[in-house]
Amino acid sequence: MRDIAGEGVLIGAGGRSILLQIANPAIGHGVAHHSNFASRPLDRLRGTLTYVYAVVFGTPAEAASASLRVNRAHGPVVGKAVDGAPAYSAFTPELQLWVAATLYDSAITMRELVFGPLDDDTADALYLDYAVLGTALQVPAALWPVDRAAFAMYFRDRLAELRTDATTRAVAWELLYPRSGPVWLRLLMPVGRLLTVGLLPPLVRELFQLDWSPRSQRRFDRLLAFIGVLYPLLPLRLRHWPKNHFLRAVRQSMEEPAVV
Repeated sequence: MRDIAGEGVLIGAGGRSILLQIANPAIGHGVAHHSNFASRPLDRLRGTLTYVYAVVFGTPAEAASASLRVNRAHGPVVGKAVDGAPAYSAFTPELQLWVAATLYDSAITMRELVFGPLDDDTADALYLDYAVLGTALQVPAALWPVDRAAFAMYFRDRLAELRTDATTRAVAWELLYPRSGPVWLRLLMPVGRLLTVGLLPPLVRELFQLDWSPRSQRRFDRLLAFIGVLYPLLPLRLRHWPKNHFLRAVRQSMEEPAVV
């Protein structure tokens, strides 16, 4: 996992992971009521990357610090069932399991599209390693599916349960069409949208009412071919720059004196 999870290209599947997460009604309504994609479109991705890199590559203290930050952020994320919307709590193990599952599935999907399929032994080891993303929070180890075959069944069953409504579709729209944020983000969003929507399972595209055509598929295929040729040629320091950047941020935050 330490060899594979540091590849910056995996961030390209971050939007896919977020949309899969918010297509779970409980997660989607929790995000809608306790987050703000419209004014801070990068915050959720930044928080997720910080957590992932700290847990996978950091020291035990750094991993614990990142987990504590996530738990503090999750504290207010609780709500009752209202008008057909489900109750939710960010500390529900099954919801955290789904979040971790989308991170794993999106990362492995992107990795194999760029580099090709992993051999079975590597894929099995990587799958077991990814369990740490859930178990570092409130997911009991026994809740993580025992192997890749069990995960495939779990993921298929959870996909069939996904639902969207006007509230969660609005969150997706804010993610795909940010009205604020840095200029570079808005300039890159057409490519980001194409990659995100193209990586989604067709069923989830339909749930979010996202248009997809044969022309879109051809553009997506060309984009993946371009990434697959260019990215492996980049120096390792560039490919791993995001991981190193977010780890530095974790370490700096731990060194800052507490505010009394």
